[in-house]
Amino acid sequence: MCRSADVKQAVLAHNDDLARALRAELDGRGVAVVNLLSSPGSGKTELLGRVLARAVERGVPVAALTADLATENDATRLARSGAPVRQVLTDGLCHLEARQLRGHLTGWLPEDTAVLFVENVGNLVCPASYDLGETLRIVLMAVTEGEDKPLKYPTAFGSAHLVVATKTDLAAAAGFDEDTFRANVQRVNPGVETVRTCARTGDGVDTLLDRVLAARASGPAHRPPLAPHPHSHNHGHAPEPSAADAPAGTPDHAPHTRPQPASAP
Repeated sequence: MCRSADVKQAVLAHNDDLARALRAELDGRGVAVVNLLSSPGSGKTELLGRVLARAVERGVPVAALTADLATENDATRLARSGAPVRQVLTDGLCHLEARQLRGHLTGWLPEDTAVLFVENVGNLVCPASYDLGETLRIVLMAVTEGEDKPLKYPTAFGSAHLVVATKTDLAAAAGFDEDTFRANVQRVNPGVETVRTCARTGDGVDTLLDRVLAARASGPAHRPPLAPHPHSHNHGHAPEPSAADAPAGTPDHAPHTRPQPASAP
């Protein structure tokens, strides 16, 4: 049992080393990386599509990498924004790791990218303990999921730089108690900001994009330390992606043209 725990800690330590190096490299290029975590069905993809489209309208050069166990559905949806998008198929793995991210960015990420959004695999357990070298970690939760979600998943919510409530147009119908939700967020992550959003109406989209651009302007955020990885997690870690794997595992949905960067995002 101890040996298994030691192996897991070694894997996480190696990932953290790679994440620090990737963060420094991308920060040197002026690229902010936003790691989006949520459970399935939170509306993460729809909201990200709206944010990408708004960034394109505002002349901010953005890109997105979206991870799923199967299908290219999310990449197809996100590509409608006009931003370059790449799909990563994890073949059953429940999270992304820093070495996967580095491998899939090599030779693909446009040079003028200001913000790279990474839509992690949809769950709040496996991805929570893996640093991807992000500038900003955002954890999203739909109002239909219940006010106690932050208490049930303290590793994810406790490591967030920003918490986003989605599908707020359904709050009344779901009987969502926003005050209790915000209090629970503060219990696991004191001082973190919570933003209300609704992809259907566009509410909060500009606010969310502004928070991301502010994080980019200020440099890599001082992220809270990740909580210990749960000992019950035993899903292994991902193999190093190769160029030969890219056509099948990383479909490219980049458009043919890119917006010009804004003079002052």
